[in-house]
Amino acid sequence: MADLLFKEESYKIIGACFEVHKILGHGFKEAVYKDALEFEFEKTNISFSRETPYTIVYKGQKLKHFFVADFIVFDSIILEIKAASNIGEPHIKQTLNYLKASGLKLGIVINFGTPSLTYQRVII
Repeated sequence: MADLLFKEESYKIIGACFEVHKILGHGFKEAVYKDALEFEFEKTNISFSRETPYTIVYKGQKLKHFFVADFIVFDSIILEIKAASNIGEPHIKQTLNYLKASGLKLGIVINFGTPSLTYQRVII
């Protein structure tokens, strides 16, 4: 069996998300979970940047529209926060686009919108 990409880092990120979900539960807007995660990341010394913009280049030209990733964690993982009924194909495609734009290899989509926290790893 192959090793998971960024296994230890993923474990720490998902653990912080479970802690937030344990305290807040489901039903809040995404911004509330992002604020709580920011607090949790700082408390546990997880390095991150929040709402990082990524430009798109087409044939050498920087396009006017850009992507904004919710979090970049450990300078290597895109973390997308959702508060939805499930993790759907649009969430996966959005994360794939962010990975392409950033040059990173791993994204994690976290969904706080259900009674049990759900997540999905997205790898390119």
